[in-house]
Amino acid sequence: MIPPLKGTDDAHKAVVWMEEFRCNFLPVVDEGKLLGFISEEIILEANDIDKRVKDFNLVGQNCYVHLDTHFYDILKVAADNKLQVVAVLNDEQSYTGLITVQDTLTSFAQTAAVQLPGGILVLSMNHVDYSLAEISRLVEENHAKILSSIVKEDPLDPAKLRLTLKINQVDLSRVVATLERFGYKVIGRYHETKALGDEKDRIDMLLRYLDI
Repeated sequence: MIPPLKGTDDAHKAVVWMEEFRCNFLPVVDEGKLLGFISEEIILEANDIDKRVKDFNLVGQNCYVHLDTHFYDILKVAADNKLQVVAVLNDEQSYTGLITVQDTLTSFAQTAAVQLPGGILVLSMNHVDYSLAEISRLVEENHAKILSSIVKEDPLDPAKLRLTLKINQVDLSRVVATLERFGYKVIGRYHETKALGDEKDRIDMLLRYLDI
């Protein structure tokens, strides 16, 4: 829904479009090729409203994905480039569109891992202690299933991992007791007590699940 700027468009048009489409960055495309992204801040620093957008110091030249890219990779590209928008290219590296982080989260929120009822656990552990197969076995001993999992480095201790699990049970007391009995440290518990009612609820649940 957000169109790209042509390289020959001027900065004034870019500012008008950013206001119209309520976005902080717009892609700049020249003959189907992504040149990068421009922002109002970049334009203000140059202080030249008549300048062609392709002549600015654009950012995010590598902020793109392809048509078959997974949700996780889209979010990673956006995070690596510190942008809330990601360009989509086809197999010929030609620009085909734009996806926002909000779009990605909204789509991800429709997946079974988020939609199915259950609870979320966050575990902290040393790298050497991480075994999803072993953790899954302990969870299944309590007649539960892991719907999805996310592993990230612990921001407070690089020697440790944080494992976030979505489990298909609301009452996780028995699962937690089993995990703790086998030495796993549970540092977060989130319970879904009813079906998520609207998009905001789904996004909030997803953000807790992603631990961001």
